[in-house]
Amino acid sequence: MKNFFGFNFTHFKGDLFGGITAGIVALPLALAFGLQSGLGAAAGLYGAIFISFFAALFGGTNTQISGPTAPMTAISMVVIAGILAVNEGDMSRALPAILMVFILAGLMQIGLGALKVGSYIRYIPYPVVSGFMTGIGVIIIITQILPIIGYYPKEDLDYVNRFKPQAEELLMERILREEAAEEILVLEDFKETVRRAGNITTHEIKQEAEVLAANESSGVIGAISVFPKAFKNINNIDLILGLATIIIIYGFKRITTVVPSNLVALLVVSGVAFAFIPEYRAIGDIPSGFPGFKLQIIKSLQWGQISPYIFTAATLAALGAIDSLLTSVVADNMTKTKHDPNKELVGQGIGNAIAGFFGGIPGAGATIRTVVNIEAGGKTKLSGMIAGLLMLVILLSLGPLASKIPAAVLAGILVTVGIGVMDYKGIKHLRILALDEVLVMIMVLGLTVFVGLIQAVAAGLILSSILFMKKISDVVEHRAKTAPLRDFSREMPWTDEGNIIDRVGDKVFIKHLDGPLFFGFASRFKDMLRALPEVEVVIIRMDKVPYIDQSGLYAMEDAIMDLQSQGIKVVFTDVHGQPLDNLERFNLIPGLVEREFCFEDFTACSNWLEHYLKDKHPHVTTLEN
Repeated sequence: MKNFFGFNFTHFKGDLFGGITAGIVALPLALAFGLQSGLGAAAGLYGAIFISFFAALFGGTNTQISGPTAPMTAISMVVIAGILAVNEGDMSRALPAILMVFILAGLMQIGLGALKVGSYIRYIPYPVVSGFMTGIGVIIIITQILPIIGYYPKEDLDYVNRFKPQAEELLMERILREEAAEEILVLEDFKETVRRAGNITTHEIKQEAEVLAANESSGVIGAISVFPKAFKNINNIDLILGLATIIIIYGFKRITTVVPSNLVALLVVSGVAFAFIPEYRAIGDIPSGFPGFKLQIIKSLQWGQISPYIFTAATLAALGAIDSLLTSVVADNMTKTKHDPNKELVGQGIGNAIAGFFGGIPGAGATIRTVVNIEAGGKTKLSGMIAGLLMLVILLSLGPLASKIPAAVLAGILVTVGIGVMDYKGIKHLRILALDEVLVMIMVLGLTVFVGLIQAVAAGLILSSILFMKKISDVVEHRAKTAPLRDFSREMPWTDEGNIIDRVGDKVFIKHLDGPLFFGFASRFKDMLRALPEVEVVIIRMDKVPYIDQSGLYAMEDAIMDLQSQGIKVVFTDVHGQPLDNLERFNLIPGLVEREFCFEDFTACSNWLEHYLKDKHPHVTTLEN
């Protein structure tokens, strides 16, 4: 029974604990992301259920827990707001187009997986991964400080009151936009505007100000900005619950690791709070009822309503792919396993498409939930499926009970997750790493924490690529020697060259190429050949060139043409494989260098060379000796 219908039940206990813990942690996040998106808490929960289950079932990362994430929700929020604006704020009219964009994004992700695009994520350098992992840890810790100490900015009246003037401006702007849409905004007569403005209540202003306050204090920078006020308004109950959770998580590990300490802390502290503490902050109400299938709504949609959002769907698909595969890399580093990136993209796409059909918002592999799953013992895809099923069970029957979980407990769990996900191995070796690797790691760390995940990874990859090209071009330049044959007594000749050194004089130069001729080395290659003194023949040895790209080909073409314009004979030796194919495809052979001057090896070239120089310089008798 360890393998049943293709599922591995060897680690079922760990998968069960991991899935349950990750599902509980995912629950409040899903509700929050749903509210943030604009579709409501239920949409976030629906997305978490279906994406978690189907991405795990069809995906390529065994321990991945998927669902709505902050980057995906931010993009979704823009999508929803834009489509709502086109539909005059009518959600019933806008919903089909919104859901279709989400479904298209999922289908595009399936396409990316089918085209093997996910394979390229494996080329992310370790300093980028290290900086990303440590940055995620820092983000988790900083953003969970406020809920641990029980400070919620939108409930601080003094803080909220700062945003009331801005809230009034936004409400007035909304009225003006509505009037413009209704074509009743007339500059000569603002009676309708004044009437609607007079209907704005203090409660509406307060609600809008609370939203602004919550947005202003969100994220790392926002949390840090309210720390002074937060530490003056500590909720002792939340602080005790949060610290107790952290203590149990670390303390229980010293007793046994058979039962995940995260789950123990969750159950014990939640149970104590429910039984003995009359007032504490819970995670809030949970919607109930199975989500309805939206096929009829979507079928009423016409192509003209969807086509303007194709690029938006592609953006969602690309962001979800990057978000998921980066989380897969984190999971690999923690579990010492290897994910299948293309299969993972297919799984994520299936999950997002199905979630869209049930009214859920899109998501991706969630780093925090994945780490929680691994820490709690999750080993196989069953853990992700269990997390989805758990949230479905909670949705259907356990909503009132799960809603009693203290928010501070989840914050405490997440703090320990943040501490655990940081790459201490990379941090430990900072002093002995190369300066450029340290620079990449610190830059990615800083951008991850203070700017954003996608920007951090993109910048890290660009900088790493530039530094890598510089290193490789330096290596190739060092190994690629250009020297008169006579100087080989001082240089280190290749084994087949030493016997002709004394027979050809200084009329020949050999260019040793040792490594790929690519765009990072192309300009130096041209400069090195152009800097040659007066010679009659240049031999370009291609024995150790495994690859030549377009930039390298153009550099080779320019260099050969420049040498030939000076009356210098250019010949190749040992051109084979991809370099030969490209030289022929771009007509450098036989367009610039005839095939008879492309020698199979240096021995054949040296035989030709001796006769060539003898015929050209018949008075030079040393060539025959």
